[in-house]
Amino acid sequence: MLGFFNVYKEAGYTSHDVVAIVRKLTGGKVGHTGTLDPQAEGVLPICLGRATKLADMITGQQKSYVAEVILGITTDTGDMTGQVLSRPPVEFDEGAILKAVERFRGPQMQVPPMYSALKVGGKKLYDLARKGQTVERKPRAITIADIKVLGYCPGNNSFTIDVTCSKGTYIRSLCMDIGEALGTGAAMGSLLRTRSGAFYVDTAYKLSQIKQAAEDGSLSDIILPVEKVLAFPRAYVLAEGLAMAKNGNPLPYSLVELPTPCEDGGKVWLHGPDGIIGLFAVDAAADKLRAEVML
Repeated sequence: MLGFFNVYKEAGYTSHDVVAIVRKLTGGKVGHTGTLDPQAEGVLPICLGRATKLADMITGQQKSYVAEVILGITTDTGDMTGQVLSRPPVEFDEGAILKAVERFRGPQMQVPPMYSALKVGGKKLYDLARKGQTVERKPRAITIADIKVLGYCPGNNSFTIDVTCSKGTYIRSLCMDIGEALGTGAAMGSLLRTRSGAFYVDTAYKLSQIKQAAEDGSLSDIILPVEKVLAFPRAYVLAEGLAMAKNGNPLPYSLVELPTPCEDGGKVWLHGPDGIIGLFAVDAAADKLRAEVML
């Protein structure tokens, strides 16, 4: 199998649980692109077979989330699964909330939470946190491309935000930072990932649906091709260059049918008579294609 599953991860599963289940169903190599916490739900792209080589490209794409921000509480995990650290008083003010949320739009530096899979000194932060240790985390550059308030729930001292952000953004940290800006403290409640690159929640399959497809022999019907997920143009290698292409060697333009336009540094899916060979990059200065990912 070569391609991706758009999985809807339900609460209670870890990302590794999903990988293990899909691996058992397909019998092949499987990987995920971007961890979701066990209590979180939503889009979890799963790479199948040689498409695991493309995992980093998928992980690096923009993501969108709908998150619940609960004011008047701080926890050691930044969400409602952790130990309560404080319960500051709350004066629920929709105008103040809207202004605070807007402050987080655009490029910024964010401190990752202690309860995260990020490694410091070779050790995962959540392993240190579970031992009661706190270490300094360097702020990381992120971008909140869009953020808006979807609704308010004054009775629960909470509101819901819709966030589109760059790779490496921690929504729990964003919720905590919003609470700090409001002077009330905050923790993240529910979290739904609605998009990861070209993967959308409304076309995602639950594990039960994927299991049913495996039983029906229709798994291939729900596999997303690599060219649909990473929509680069096609190029075709001529017969004289096929051996070079399959070995991952640089290919002179004279041995390839290139798309138009063809920009320097651009990527193309190189095809041979039997299908995709790999992802190649355009080197205009050398008049060649260079292999980036061989499939």
